[in-house]
Amino acid sequence: MTSKHDKERELQAITKYVSLFGGSFQKLGHTDVGYKIFDRDGNVIGYVEVINVLRRIHNPYPLPADVSRLVKLMAKRLKPVLVWSCDDGIMYASLEKISGTIKIKDEELTAYYEKQKPIRYVRFA
Repeated sequence: MTSKHDKERELQAITKYVSLFGGSFQKLGHTDVGYKIFDRDGNVIGYVEVINVLRRIHNPYPLPADVSRLVKLMAKRLKPVLVWSCDDGIMYASLEKISGTIKIKDEELTAYYEKQKPIRYVRFA
């Protein structure tokens, strides 16, 4: 179950991400990926999954992602992006440009991403 605090962190993260290029977003249903992303003209330019990480961006690794959510994100076939919402900012990367390791955690497949060049960060201001 997602808490009110988790939803607020997620909203803060997606708002920060789209502010980087002046776009907008639409929350999708709970069985879909997180968000549909639009450019300034309202054209769909990609999809984003936001993941809450209870760490600061100076030492967030490894960054986790639920593999079932990654499969849904890749199925969209239009610029799939992962955004990790940390305590003091966001980490983000195109799913197509990063590589990770898959492990079983709590009977779920989870991908873990170590530090790599395509993963960027922006602090909340």
